[in-house]
Order: sequence, then structure tokens, then C-alpha cells
Amino acid sequence: MNEAALRTLSERFANVRSRIETVARRYNRSPEEITLVAISKTHPTEILRAALDAGVTDLGENRVQEAEEKIAELGRQAARWHLVGHLQANKARRAVTLFDYIHSLDSPSLAQRLGRLCEEEGREELPVLIQIDFAGEKNKTGIDPRQLPALLKATAACKRLRLIGLMTLPPYFENADCARPFFKALRELRDQLQLQGSFGERTGELSMGMSHDFEIAIEEGATMVRVGTAIFGERNQNG
Repeated sequence: MNEAALRTLSERFANVRSRIETVARRYNRSPEEITLVAISKTHPTEILRAALDAGVTDLGENRVQEAEEKIAELGRQAARWHLVGHLQANKARRAVTLFDYIHSLDSPSLAQRLGRLCEEEGREELPVLIQIDFAGEKNKTGIDPRQLPALLKATAACKRLRLIGLMTLPPYFENADCARPFFKALRELRDQLQLQGSFGERTGELSMGMSHDFEIAIEEGATMVRVGTAIFGERNQNG
């Protein structure tokens, strides 16, 4: 990676951090309570290594196999690794060993599988977030809020899973403010579950907001934002 490209990546990352801090302070929030997950899917390890050098601490991947290859090169301890894409049942075992956080828990059967695999792999605790599907888009995954009670029950029964929050992926809007109702709905659902004790003594994370709308998400309470393009530039469309 040449020096100019490295400088550009560093500047983009710094710009995103600055934008997060500005919005957080405007709403009397501490910037430190917002985790910036750099979405690194389709980008090669050379670029990820440069991102780590620039100060990135959390990397998000959509596919288990792609993440496995990168982690093999960069090291399991190089960053906190987040699985933000749909998790297929046959990739669950690898996910348990590779990721620090799974943002896309979306069914009781997946919760049960992850819990069992944690036991088999000797993992004491796996932090997970439940992905909520508010819009019902056919090309996206997540659980319908009406089916949430069964998933909460299944997750609570898995002693090695720790439910730490909720995630959502709203439809794409040219006007980012149009995503606000989805972010607000997730926050209100989180608040309701918090009162029920679903997150133990924790408040409950809100994983929401991407490159084009993360500032709106922070305004609505996001504690994890998943930013790719604004840090890395446009993705390789063949990935």
C-alpha cells in the first residue's frame, strides 16, 4: 500500500472519528461509549493492516470464510472481530472460534447451536446481538419483532451466550434522515428489554448506522456504528 493511499485511509478514519465525537457531544454523550466497527469485507489484509496502524481497533466482516483467511494472516488478537453478516448454520462452529462479537443472531435454532458449540469448543462466553428486521426486506435477514420472545427465551437458556444488545439494518435511503424511525424503534425496543432484564445489569448495545447514516443513528442512541466506505473507500464489487 503506497504512502498516499495510507495517508488517505488515515485521514478518512480520523474524519469519521471526528464526526462521531461531534455528534456525541452535541447530544451530551461521551464519544468513548460509541464503538466504531470498521467494515472490512472484500478489502485485502494489506489494507486492514494499514487500518490497524491508523488506529482501527474493531473490524467487521460479513462472511466467516473471508474473515478466517484474514485472521490467519493478521492474528486473532490484532483487533476485536465482529461478525455483522448473516450466519449460516454450517459456519457457526468457525464463527464461535473466530469472532469476539456476533451481531446477527436471528433464530432460536441458531442460538441453541451457538450455545452448544461454545461448550464443545471450550468457549466460556460469546457476546451476541439480536438482529431485528423491522422492514421485512426479502434480501435482508433478522427476526421479526413479533417472534422475538421465543429467541430471547432460547438465548437465555444458553448459559454461554451473553446477550449484549440489538442490531438493525434499515432500508437504504438517499435521505439518511428517513432511517431515523428504524433507529428510534430499535432504541425503544432495547429500552423495553432492558427494563425486563434481558441484558442483565447492562444497558444494552445498539448496533446501528453505516457510512451514510451513522450520525443519525448516534443521535438516536447508537453505541456501535458499522462504517466501511467512509473509511476504506468503495468496495471491490467482485467481492
